[in-house]
Amino acid sequence: MYTKLLTATIALTTVTASFVAPVTDNTLTAKEKKDGWVLLFDGKSTKGWKYYQGKETDGWLIANGELSCKLEGVTKRADLITEQQFGDFELSIDWKVAPKSNSGIVYRCNEKYGSSYESGNEYQLIDDEGYPEKLEDWQKSGADYAMHPPTAIAAKPAGEYNTTKIIAKGAHVEHWLNGVKVADFEMWTPEWEALKAKSKFKDKADWGKNKTGQIALQDHGGGLTFKNIKIRKL
Repeated sequence: MYTKLLTATIALTTVTASFVAPVTDNTLTAKEKKDGWVLLFDGKSTKGWKYYQGKETDGWLIANGELSCKLEGVTKRADLITEQQFGDFELSIDWKVAPKSNSGIVYRCNEKYGSSYESGNEYQLIDDEGYPEKLEDWQKSGADYAMHPPTAIAAKPAGEYNTTKIIAKGAHVEHWLNGVKVADFEMWTPEWEALKAKSKFKDKADWGKNKTGQIALQDHGGGLTFKNIKIRKL
């Protein structure tokens, strides 16, 4: 009797599992919609995005539901930046890096300077294991670039997808990578100002001072692929 019951239970579980719908990239679940999430990438277009400072570029490609910053065959490069501005938010994005590549997600930025990272914080994306130059801790994946190094190395090898989460609420910011909190800091405090004064941003008085701004995907030579880009306001 027990054997028959166990067999029936396993069979029912198998049948039930087969009817669970697979998660589709670049879509939102009913719960996510209820919780206020919106897509920033629909898998088919760059609707809601523009090229930084209106520059011309042939460096971005959309194929198979993925947004890629090309490595080769590029004559003009430019960051991709949101049309909308965000202040307090939670951002989630899946990304993978090609071998030896380097990029970043810049947030609360504007288009005042030549590059997006010159005005806003950059969540570093890089091939930690294969990058051809020695990396400082503040250059590794998940870092608040040039300011706060990641507390753990949580990125997957080049070619594998990672999931990043950035939470920014007022002065408080958290960086998450593959479910691990890798940075947690307060902005605009005396300690933050002292850290900035020793960083590469020391001569940019307004760097990191934006309470609201755009989100940029950096083209730093290409080699990055993104999908499942979504955000909710906090």
